[in-house]
Amino acid sequence: METVKILGIAGSIRRASLNRAALRAAAELVPEGAELTTFEIGEIPPFNQDSEADPPAVVADLKAAIRDADAILFVSPEYNYSIPGVLKNAIDWASRPYGDSAWEGKPAAIMGVSGGAIGTARMQYDLRKVMVFLNMFPLNKPEVMIGNSGQRFDGEGNLTDGATREIMAKQLAALVEWTRKLKG
Repeated sequence: METVKILGIAGSIRRASLNRAALRAAAELVPEGAELTTFEIGEIPPFNQDSEADPPAVVADLKAAIRDADAILFVSPEYNYSIPGVLKNAIDWASRPYGDSAWEGKPAAIMGVSGGAIGTARMQYDLRKVMVFLNMFPLNKPEVMIGNSGQRFDGEGNLTDGATREIMAKQLAALVEWTRKLKG
């Protein structure tokens, strides 16, 4: 069976981000028959429609990485009840120019880490709305909303909570299955 290539994108560029830590943990939890690579979005400049026909090299690299992937894994915090600007910016660049979206038809899963109890629920629902326009196919279940992060990660950013690791592994396995189903 062909390996499912998952592209992981963290919605935070902060070095000590627990969402980046969760993405690293996801790379360890990917099931057999799949691989996860990541793309760093911190160097992507603000979207400028004047440049969309000839985007910066980092944007061209992002679009190539998305196109090369079979599925996408977003791991993001929630800023002001929604999608962080840096992630939305990367999504916008990779969807342009109109008619040349790299996101078209991609299966996707969403995870998010928060210190609060609801663990990025609002960001995840907003990201799902964006995926509708992008014609992406988000995995519905299981959802991974990692709340109360102080109880789940140690001081070095290692995911230590067994139940969280288990639900992440289940979501990754479901993403692989979903991707294979959509590929036919």
